[in-house]
Amino acid sequence: MQRRNFLKTGSLAGLTLGTLVTASCTSTVKDSKEQGGTGAATTDDFELNEATIDDLQHKMQSGSHTSRSITELYLKRIEAIDKSGPKLNAVIEVNKNALDMADAMDKERKNGKVRGPLHGIPVLIKDNIDTGDNMHTTAGSLALGDHFAKQDAFVVHKLREAGAVLLGKTNLSEWANFRSTHSTSGWSSRGLQTKNPYVLDRNPSGSSAGSGAAAAANLCAVAVGTETDGSVVSPSSVNGLVGIKPTVGLLSRTGIIPISITQDTAGPMTRTVKDAAILLGIMAGADPNDSYTLKSKPEKDYTKYLDVNGLKGKRIGVEKIKHPANPGLELLLNEAIATLKKLGAEVVEVELYEKLKAADGAEFQVLLYEFKDGLNKYLSTAGASVKNLADVIAYNNTNKGKAMPFFQQETLEMAQAKGDLSSKEYIDALKKSTVVSRNAIDSILADNKLDAICGATNGFAVCIDLVNGDYDNGFSFSTPAAMAGYPHITVPMGAWHDLPMGLSFFSTAWKEGELISMAYAYEQASKKRRKPEFKTGLFN
Repeated sequence: MQRRNFLKTGSLAGLTLGTLVTASCTSTVKDSKEQGGTGAATTDDFELNEATIDDLQHKMQSGSHTSRSITELYLKRIEAIDKSGPKLNAVIEVNKNALDMADAMDKERKNGKVRGPLHGIPVLIKDNIDTGDNMHTTAGSLALGDHFAKQDAFVVHKLREAGAVLLGKTNLSEWANFRSTHSTSGWSSRGLQTKNPYVLDRNPSGSSAGSGAAAAANLCAVAVGTETDGSVVSPSSVNGLVGIKPTVGLLSRTGIIPISITQDTAGPMTRTVKDAAILLGIMAGADPNDSYTLKSKPEKDYTKYLDVNGLKGKRIGVEKIKHPANPGLELLLNEAIATLKKLGAEVVEVELYEKLKAADGAEFQVLLYEFKDGLNKYLSTAGASVKNLADVIAYNNTNKGKAMPFFQQETLEMAQAKGDLSSKEYIDALKKSTVVSRNAIDSILADNKLDAICGATNGFAVCIDLVNGDYDNGFSFSTPAAMAGYPHITVPMGAWHDLPMGLSFFSTAWKEGELISMAYAYEQASKKRRKPEFKTGLFN
C-alpha cells in the first residue's frame, strides 16, 4: 500500500477493495490501450545493472572485479543517479568506511578466506537500523539528527559477519510512516522525498521507500527494509522487487527503531528471489535480546527451497472479493493466475477479508501503545539528545519549519496520550488483532487445504503529493499477514503504463521456505522483473 491504510482509517475498512485509478501526476492522461507510457526515459548502461549476488561473486572469483571496484561502481552510481541525474533521493547517507570494508574483504579473499555468498557484496540498509559506526541512525527524523548508535543492530552484526560491505543508509517515510495521518510516503524531514525510479513523479511507497527505490535502480546489490504493515512488501511491489516480510521473530529486532513488538521485522528487498533467500538466511538467527527469536525456526540456507517445480501440486487461495475495475490490475492478475495453473497449482477462491472484520480498528490501537512503549525504551539508552517520545514531539513543535513543513505529527501525539502495556484497551486490542487475524488465515488454509494465499500485493504507485498527502491506491494485501505476524513474499507480476505491481504469497508461521519455493517457481516461469528507465512522467 502507498502507506498503511490503518493510519487513515484506523480500521479494516481500509482493506476494502475500492476504485483504483492510474492517474497522471503531471499531465492529463490520454486514452490508451497500450501497456506502456510515453514519458521520456533515461539511457542507462550501468555496468552492474541487474547484477545478482552470484554475478558479483563470479566477477570477484574470476578477478575481473574486486569488492573495492564493485563498491566504487555503486558509489559512483549513487552519485550519478541518486544525487544528480534523476535525483532519486533514495540514499540518506553513504558509509565513509565502505571502501575500507571492501578492501578488508578483498584481502581476506586473496588469503583464501571467503565467508560465504555475501562476502564483499555492497548492501544498503534502512535508516531505522542501528550501525555502530560513523553513520547516523535517525528514522529520517531531524529530532534524531545527532544520533549515532552505540553498536550494530543484530541483523547488521550478521551482515558484517557474513562479509557484506555496508554501502550506506536509505531514506524512509519518517518514523517508518508512523508520524501523521496525512503524510506522504518516502518523505522524511532529514532525507526529504524519495522518487520512484520507474516514473519519477510517482511515489516509491513506504516506509522502506529508499531501500525499494535503491535496489530497483541498481544503487546496490541488495537492500534491507523493515515492516510493521506493508513497509517491505508494498515498496517492493511498486518498485519491481522481490520482498520478504518474514514471520515475526525469524529476524531479530534488537537495534531497530521500533513501532511494534508484535509486528515489526526486517526483511530483504532484492531483484531476485534467490538473492532474497540468501539475504534472509544470513540475517536470521536467535538473539537473546529479542525473546521472539527464541521461538523461531531459522534455516541456515533458504536457497535449498529454490525449485522451478515449487508450484506443482500446490493449492493456492485467491481472495474472492472482486478487485478494482482497473484493466491493468485485472490483466496482470489474470495472467499470473494462469501461470500458477500452468505450473501445476490448483487455484481456489477464498473469503479472507470477511473473517477479518471482527478485528476492525484493533491493529492501530495496538501500534499506538507499542510504539510509545518501544520508542521510549529505545531512546532511553540511545545517544540522541531526545530521550523519549515526548521529547520528539517537543522538538518537532520547536522546529516546525524544518521538521513539519508539509504534515504534522498527529500519530505521535495519539501514541503519547496512551497508557502503558498493562492498559485494558491495549490488552483487548492485541487479543482482537492477533487472534482474529491468525484464526482467519489458519482456518482459510486448513478448511481449503491450501498451501498459500495469493493476490496482487497492492495498487499501482500513486502520485507524489506533499500538499494533500498519500491517496488511496485501491487496496493493500499486506495487513492480514502483518497483523498475524506471518510470512509474506511479493514477486514482480508485471507493469501497467511502466508502473510495476507484485504478486503476493503468504501463509502461516515459519513457512518462509515453502513460500520462497512457490515464488521462485512463478518468478522463473514469468520473468516479469524489468529495470527502471527513470521516466519523468507517464505521458509528458
